[in-house]
Amino acid sequence: MSTSLFGLRRAAFALACSSALVLSAHALSPATPEPRPTQALLVRGDHLELNGKPFVPVSGELHYARIPREDWRARLKMARAMGLNTIATYVFWNVHEPEAGKFNFSGNADLAEFLREAQQEGLYVMLRVGPYSCAEWEFGGFPAWLLRDPKVGLTLRSDDPAFLVPAERWLTRLGKEVGPLQIGRGGPVIAAQVENEYGNFGGDAVYMEKLHQIFLKAGFTDSLLYTANPSRTIAKGSIPGVFATVNFGISHADVGLDALAALRPGAPLFAAEYWPGWFDHWGEPHQTRTVEPQIADIKYILGRGAGVNIYMFHGGTSFGMMAGSSWIGNKFLPDVTSYDYDAPLDEAGRPTAKFFAYRDAIAKATGVTPPPVPPAPASMAVPAFTLNDSVSLWKGLPKPVVSATPKYMEEIGQSYGFILYRKQLTGPTQGELVLNGLNDYALVYLNGRLLGALDRTDKQDRLTIHSDAAAAQLDILVENSGRINSTREIRHESKGLAGVTLAGKPLEDWSIYSLPMAPDSIIDAPGVPVEAHFAAGVKADNAPAFYRGSFTLNAPKGKPVADTFLDIADIGKGVVWLNGHPLGRVWNVGPQRTLYVPGVWMHAGKNEVVVLDLLHRDHAPKLAGLAEPIIDAPTRRSTAAPDENVGLNGKP
Repeated sequence: MSTSLFGLRRAAFALACSSALVLSAHALSPATPEPRPTQALLVRGDHLELNGKPFVPVSGELHYARIPREDWRARLKMARAMGLNTIATYVFWNVHEPEAGKFNFSGNADLAEFLREAQQEGLYVMLRVGPYSCAEWEFGGFPAWLLRDPKVGLTLRSDDPAFLVPAERWLTRLGKEVGPLQIGRGGPVIAAQVENEYGNFGGDAVYMEKLHQIFLKAGFTDSLLYTANPSRTIAKGSIPGVFATVNFGISHADVGLDALAALRPGAPLFAAEYWPGWFDHWGEPHQTRTVEPQIADIKYILGRGAGVNIYMFHGGTSFGMMAGSSWIGNKFLPDVTSYDYDAPLDEAGRPTAKFFAYRDAIAKATGVTPPPVPPAPASMAVPAFTLNDSVSLWKGLPKPVVSATPKYMEEIGQSYGFILYRKQLTGPTQGELVLNGLNDYALVYLNGRLLGALDRTDKQDRLTIHSDAAAAQLDILVENSGRINSTREIRHESKGLAGVTLAGKPLEDWSIYSLPMAPDSIIDAPGVPVEAHFAAGVKADNAPAFYRGSFTLNAPKGKPVADTFLDIADIGKGVVWLNGHPLGRVWNVGPQRTLYVPGVWMHAGKNEVVVLDLLHRDHAPKLAGLAEPIIDAPTRRSTAAPDENVGLNGKP
């Protein structure tokens, strides 16, 4: 590294840390030669310029949707304290348009407020718009309603109007929300990403250019547009005339930056994703990455004059049912609720040893002393408590949809949760029951007795049933374990069942019950509320059940409550809510054994916990709050055990 380059880089970073973020500028394009106002982020030869002076983004990623709104500010302060001058965040389409044409930018989805808070903390923002995100998020950020029309699902991430028309509607609405917060209009957004790792998916240049034009039309003209792709697919996923960046992991900094330099000779180098950790799947070991090679990479990247975005600086939590799934080696692998990612800032927003190593390396590389590190969020233990009240899932069923054949969730307007298929069988029944298109996990019952579980991950889709009864009720409860968030498999991610055969013959005439499990009412559908049926004691009807209990905090009213980590070792498989907030999915296969509970979601006095447990139990579950998380527990694959009084074929 030359002395002049080192001085340029230090000066660039010092400018970023000291400049006020009240800026204005016009549209940015690396291919535009005419003069531009100086208060903007521009490509100038082999470097970026901000406000007319060299600028090196030293960024870290965190996602506002994975952090309680009340904690946004604390996480942003930690970003500044690690020495970052910029943060990056995805914008998840399914968060903001949960139903077609119905937009949400309030509460935890108040993106504009998040951007304002970042600006107030002295941080610039790289907005990862997409509209495809990946991020181990449900369906890669796409709204599930796109799958209601099979044609749209089969054309995702293409220039087919079936996909581009709703995508343009979304991007146009987003442009109205965040347009005023672009750097050219006085805001913190210095760059906006077009698509995401498209080179891994395809190479349709026509689609990418059409999407580029939609961005411009939607008002993304006062921030620098860019694309991001892994080193091996940069060319396929880039757009001529649009700033290109590269994604890579540990010990691949030279390979990644060299690949980018080869694609765009003489252009600025930027690592749009540098991975300090990785994500977890249910039933597989917790992922960690050692810090020493990461620090060597950071020194190399910054020493080469390149910018960097650490993915993730803070992972947070995929609350509720928003964790996605992977498709690796022709295998379906659902992601856990925690998105800790072995990041410098842990899931609860606490700095780790990795945080301080990064902080020291960045300070040495840039010559800028970061602000003091704020106190870490407090955590506490909660004594064990029992969920004494319960109610069978069958008690709160809504009015069914009657259909000749099974329908996927999306076909009946459902996005998340569970779906129950009920069929009345007549006459003695025997044969192989096959669930066609099972997505993703099913419990099969005959006359209320559990026959067994079928799991997409283990490629299970059939079992044998036998009944001598003149009539029998067949129930198939299917869980959406999280839509795949990458690869072309996203085009086939409808949830539920496509069809059912018994002894080789299709079964028809079904009652279909939609069970989306909304956080406020648990079952968000017409019918008798589950709350009305809770009673003391554990029901012995061998069905999935809700369990309810509470714990009391003696904290002073009005004072902040510390975080805790809910130990769910006594739960089989299901979903947990606390005070109406959906904490996430749980499963006893590991590696995650605790759920992060933000202190801002608890209060002095009584705090209520509700659990839906799919697996049969003979006792009331007992939970506790721990002061530290357990996200690296031993792992195992498990399925629901059948009723001990019924054989796997359903015959007593």
